[in-house]
Amino acid sequence: MSDVHGTVAPGFEAVREEFATVVANEASDGGAQLAVYHQGRQVVDLWGGDGVDGDSLLALYSSAKGAMALVAALLVQDGVLDLDREVASWWPEFAAEGKERITLRQLLAHRAGVIGADGGLTFDELADDQVIAARLAGQRPFWEPDSGHGYHALVIGALVGEVVRRATGRTAQQHFEERVRAPYAVDYYLGLPEELEPRFRPVLPMKPTSAQQALLEANPIAPDSLMGIAFGIHPDHPLDLVAYANSRTVRANAPLSSGGIGSARGLARMYAAVAGELEGRPPLLKPDVLAEVARIHSSGTDLVTGEENAFGLGFVPLATRHPVLTSAAIGHSGAPGSQAFADPSTGLAYSYARRRFGFLCGAGAPENDRLIPAVVRAAVATV
Repeated sequence: MSDVHGTVAPGFEAVREEFATVVANEASDGGAQLAVYHQGRQVVDLWGGDGVDGDSLLALYSSAKGAMALVAALLVQDGVLDLDREVASWWPEFAAEGKERITLRQLLAHRAGVIGADGGLTFDELADDQVIAARLAGQRPFWEPDSGHGYHALVIGALVGEVVRRATGRTAQQHFEERVRAPYAVDYYLGLPEELEPRFRPVLPMKPTSAQQALLEANPIAPDSLMGIAFGIHPDHPLDLVAYANSRTVRANAPLSSGGIGSARGLARMYAAVAGELEGRPPLLKPDVLAEVARIHSSGTDLVTGEENAFGLGFVPLATRHPVLTSAAIGHSGAPGSQAFADPSTGLAYSYARRRFGFLCGAGAPENDRLIPAVVRAAVATV
């Protein structure tokens, strides 16, 4: 317990105990943060381990997809975007190579098949969404659009972001800043200001055990496989995910698929603004829009990862991974093992962040399987 700092509200003491176990056993080397809101009130604010405090800003990778999905949902709510309109109606160049009938709904549900580029995308290209979009406008889909789903890991943000830019004349990052981050004082950034750089803690690489290393070496990802294409494993320029997030260019540009920087406090607060009222403000999303983005649009075997998963519209329906949550829960994980979500049915907003990559934690580190139930139990007991 001595390695854990911060506070919990009465009734959430068991969450602190579970987090202390996580820090001791999984996240001490690099550090971790945990923040939770319940019915508009912050009830957990904890951190522990090496090199991290409550104010540290961490690379949270695909958590940016949740922020991107929130911007898209807000614009749908405004009537600016239409989910069933073709992407090419805003972005004519996207119609090339048989993509003319792909809708925004299909894109957000990871059904477009545009998971990467022939020849791969370089580090510099992946650092700039508008460059990615220009490359992908003329790209052929890697499967028949809407015939299945597959995780558009490194490019969905650029694709949706280009629709937002074409439809509104402003970037998704600008919309996020003006409608979410600034008014709600969210400590999560799609474009980290230079003056906040001293708070950033570089991401640390995975330290697999000998058994884990042997497993990785025995199961290499073929560069020409769908997973290799989607995750940038090109033989001429394989993507180094650690160097990617530790790049000031990436942090400044904030590619919408994986470039967000923030704290657990920040992401929990963002999702608190989705989960219910926050400091006198109504929830960001109206019930009908929330229900639509949370509804499962894709499920079954992912063509990219080969795993069973599900997607709503940009968001992941978190009850499919954590059954203790309700069907209204939406959020997104991040590569080092982070997880964040809103569950409007219970008023919970949760964010766990860690600095060092865990072992194959694309859907959130395994410790979330213990932390989330502890949070839900505490919330139920305090109602």
